[in-house]
Amino acid sequence: MANTPSARKAVRRIFLRTEVNKARRSQVRTFVRKFEDAVAQGDKEAAQCAFKAVEPKLMHAVSKGLLHKNAASRKVSRLSKSLKRLSL
Repeated sequence: MANTPSARKAVRRIFLRTEVNKARRSQVRTFVRKFEDAVAQGDKEAAQCAFKAVEPKLMHAVSKGLLHKNAASRKVSRLSKSLKRLSL
């Protein structure tokens, strides 16, 4: 348990930051899920639109420290590959 005032404040800040990060992570997952659903349905136009939305969300998550840069790049690459397979 935090006993000093600064430790108590740190606990409060960590709690708030955790809530913000949960919301951001959930939003990224939602955008990825929308893209994957569009690909699964074979809807090329919806998939392209969803990809244009999900790629900046992933990169924003990198800038906020939610994802590692390489992990986000790998995810974008895999999503792009699935979009290309859909258009063939």
